[in-house]
Amino acid sequence: QVQLVESGGGLAQPGGSLRLSCAASGSNFSFNRMGWYRQGPGKERELVAIIISGGISGGSTNYADSVKGRFTISRDNAKNTMHLQMNSLKPEDTAVYYCNAARYSSRWYMYWGQGTQVTVSS
Repeated sequence: QVQLVESGGGLAQPGGSLRLSCAASGSNFSFNRMGWYRQGPGKERELVAIIISGGISGGSTNYADSVKGRFTISRDNAKNTMHLQMNSLKPEDTAVYYCNAARYSSRWYMYWGQGTQVTVSS
């Protein structure tokens, strides 16, 4: 059974940095894409960043406009881990951050972590 475990959340001051990690276990297959979502207080869950496997370059990334230039997503396929480096944090980045992994086999199979709280406050 696939398990995704996030770590690295916590409290940061505005302008500060945090690095989230997601460790995947229990799979004997590779994921077509992995990403980070977040859900702020009273808000719907939204996509933060995604990394897609394949292609000539070996993969591509996409970011929500609100985090472009501040957040960087990366993936270590050998270790089955994914990271989100968050710099220049803003109070509006406060949310529960969820790791997501997806694979396609006739249909999409989606897997979620339990979430990790990120709070940006002075």
